[in-house]
Amino acid sequence: MSAAATVDDRLWAAVGEPSRRHLLDLLLRDGEASATSLAQRLPLTRQAITKHLVVLDRAELVRAVPHGREVRYQIRADQMQRAAAALSAVADDWDARLNSIKRLAEALQAERDLSPP
Repeated sequence: MSAAATVDDRLWAAVGEPSRRHLLDLLLRDGEASATSLAQRLPLTRQAITKHLVVLDRAELVRAVPHGREVRYQIRADQMQRAAAALSAVADDWDARLNSIKRLAEALQAERDLSPP
């Protein structure tokens, strides 16, 4: 497996989980937050939040920044742009596939419409 595939696998695993997407939303909105402050706003324990943040960090979507005795997490804008581009590419691929299926279904329907009963 290539290094790019490993990174993409980490990215998909990271953004595929709803709690992690919610964490990303909060960090995008607030700029930065600690696991403790995030746990106060979500129905998850601080330990669960920390585990999710580690996954996001491994996928390079967030970075941990020491701040005194706590660690605050910030979005990595460059990686979020990469993730958005990857998601957009997948959406484009699926749009093309769905359009092919639609054309095939329309052609089959046209054949049925022209066939004698």
